[in-house]
Amino acid sequence: MPQTGNAEPQPLAPWRGIVWLSEKLLAAERRVVALLMFLLTGAILLNVVTRYSGNPIYWVDEFAVYCMVWLTFVGASVMTRLRLDFAVTMMTERLSERSASVARIAATVLVVAFGVSLAAMCWLWLDPVGIAGAGFNAREYAAGSFNFVYTERTQTLNWSTWVLYMILPVFAVTMTIHGLANLMEDTGRVARVQHDLTMSAEEAVN
Repeated sequence: MPQTGNAEPQPLAPWRGIVWLSEKLLAAERRVVALLMFLLTGAILLNVVTRYSGNPIYWVDEFAVYCMVWLTFVGASVMTRLRLDFAVTMMTERLSERSASVARIAATVLVVAFGVSLAAMCWLWLDPVGIAGAGFNAREYAAGSFNFVYTERTQTLNWSTWVLYMILPVFAVTMTIHGLANLMEDTGRVARVQHDLTMSAEEAVN
């Protein structure tokens, strides 16, 4: 019998632990998505009201853009676990059940490989070892490595851009974990978790 979304798999084995961690991440991500949607909607409404009143706030546009960027990556991670990502099924619909299962596993392996590759590129780009070696001095690190990611700031909000860029390694890690959880289910190591694809008002607020 497949497990329901309310029955969390117990981390009694490594592969069950991956699914358990994926479910915990999914619950947190759904709340983050609700929060980002609230912030994005509020920023758009604030922009409309202030522009209509003749007193526009110059940083609202940039804030809305970054909310949208974070919402895109967090939402993509959620869609990976819920298996709502885009798929072309013209070929798999014509395959036997066994061949379709193999194709599904292969696709999931590619998702995991992409997540691992993205995480590796983010490690090279953000270079945590290098910035730590520079004593977390952004100017000294940039002078020695010509990597200015830690010295750049946003145009209107004047935030450090590396904080906003952190969504990329976070996305890489969460997508990899979700992909591994899907792979454990596709290969039959654990029962597939059935998720509720709706979000209640109480869940969105809390």
